[in-house]
Amino acid sequence: MKHLRIVGAGWAGLAAAVAAVKEGWQVDLYETAHTAGGRARSLTQRFAGHPLDNGQHVLIGAYRDTLDLMRTVGLEPGSLLKRMPLNLKFADGQGLALPNLAAPWNVLAGIALAVGWGWSDKLSVLGACWQWQRSGFSCDATWTVAQLCTHSGLTPSVVQQLIEPLCLSALNTSCSNASALVFLRVLHDALLGGPGSADLLIPTTDLNALLPDACLRWLRTRGAQVHLGRRITAEDLQTSAFQTSSAHLLLLACPSWEASRLTAHTYPHWSQQAAHLSHAAITTVYLHCTDVGFKGLTQPMVALHSDATQPAQFVFDRGALTQQPGLLACVVSDSQSDRDAMARRVQQQVAQQLGLSSLDIIQTVVEKRATLACTPAQVRPESCIAPYLFACGDYVNGPYPSTLEGAVRSGQQVVTQLRDG
Repeated sequence: MKHLRIVGAGWAGLAAAVAAVKEGWQVDLYETAHTAGGRARSLTQRFAGHPLDNGQHVLIGAYRDTLDLMRTVGLEPGSLLKRMPLNLKFADGQGLALPNLAAPWNVLAGIALAVGWGWSDKLSVLGACWQWQRSGFSCDATWTVAQLCTHSGLTPSVVQQLIEPLCLSALNTSCSNASALVFLRVLHDALLGGPGSADLLIPTTDLNALLPDACLRWLRTRGAQVHLGRRITAEDLQTSAFQTSSAHLLLLACPSWEASRLTAHTYPHWSQQAAHLSHAAITTVYLHCTDVGFKGLTQPMVALHSDATQPAQFVFDRGALTQQPGLLACVVSDSQSDRDAMARRVQQQVAQQLGLSSLDIIQTVVEKRATLACTPAQVRPESCIAPYLFACGDYVNGPYPSTLEGAVRSGQQVVTQLRDG
C-alpha cells in the first residue's frame, strides 16, 4: 500500500487527500493552522450567529471537479450554493445579464438586451466572440487582456463594464497585466462547457461548511490521519519519518512560499521558482447596513462601478445568502491600498452607488497573497520537485488561474500522476 504524506490542508491538499484515499492509499495530512481550508476558510469572527469568511468566493458552473468533490464527501452542492445565470449588472441597471437559456442563445440574448450599450458596443462583443471561437479561444501567449481587447475591436464601454469585471473576478489581475491566454481558457469553459457552465454559484454557508469540514470528516472515517496545528519544518523533512520512496510519497500542498521554504536547501532550483512568483491581494470589506426599511439588495451579487477612488467591483448580500441580515460583503480584487483607507473608500462607494446612508464597517479582511498574479510572463513551477516529492496548489503549472477549481484540479491531477508514474 502506498503511503502519502500531504503538507497543507487547503483545497488542493484536501482534494489530493480524498483522491489518494479513493485509490486505497494510506494518507497523513498535516496542517499548520487549527482549521482546514487555507485561503478559502471561515474566520473566528461571527455576525448574526454565523461565521465571517476570509473572503467572498464565487464559483461558476464550469467548476465541475470542485462540484464532484463536494458530492464525493457527502455534500449536495445545490443546498450550499445559490445558482443563478451570469449577472454583471450594476445598481443603476446598466450592464449584461444572461437569461436562463441554452448556449449560445443565452449569450446572444444577453448581449442584445444589455443596458447602457449602443449597437456598436453590442456588435463589437459579437465580433470578438466570433473571433475567439474561430481561434479556438487561443491567442499570442505574450498578450495581456487589454491587448486582446484592442486586437478584438472591443469598445471602451464593453471593456469597462464587462471585460474588466470578468478579468478581475476570474484572474484577480487587471486587464493591463492579466494573461489573455488564461482569460480565454476560462471563458471557453464557461461559455462552451455545457448547460449551466456560465452560471454563478454563490455560497449560502460559511466556507468551512462549504467543503473543508466535510472533507476532514470523510477522510477520518476512512482511516486517514489528520494532524491539525502541526507545522512541518525543513528539518522534519530530513528525518526518517518523512523519507520518500516509491511506497512513501510526499506532497507539498502548502502555499508557494511555504513550499519554497521547505525545499530551499535540498532543491534550490525549484525553490527559487516558487519563491519568485508574484501574487495579488484581495480585500473584503464587511459593511452592516442599518437603514430603516433596508431589506437587502435586488440581487445576491451586484456589480459596482469602480475606479481608483471607488475600488470595490462587487457587493454581496450576506442576508440573502448566509442568514446575516443587513451584512454586505464588498470585494476589491487586485487590491493595493492601505487597509483602513480602502475600507472607508468602499464604505463611501457603496453608500453612493446603492443609495444607502447608514453603513458601519464590521470587518476588513486583506489576503495579501490571495492569488497568483496571472500575467503572461509568470512562469509557474512544475508539480514534480524530485523523485517521490511533488507539489500541488493553484500556483503549480496548469491551465487554470488561482481559483478554487484550479486548486482542486491540481490536487487531483498530482495523485493521478503519482498513481500512473
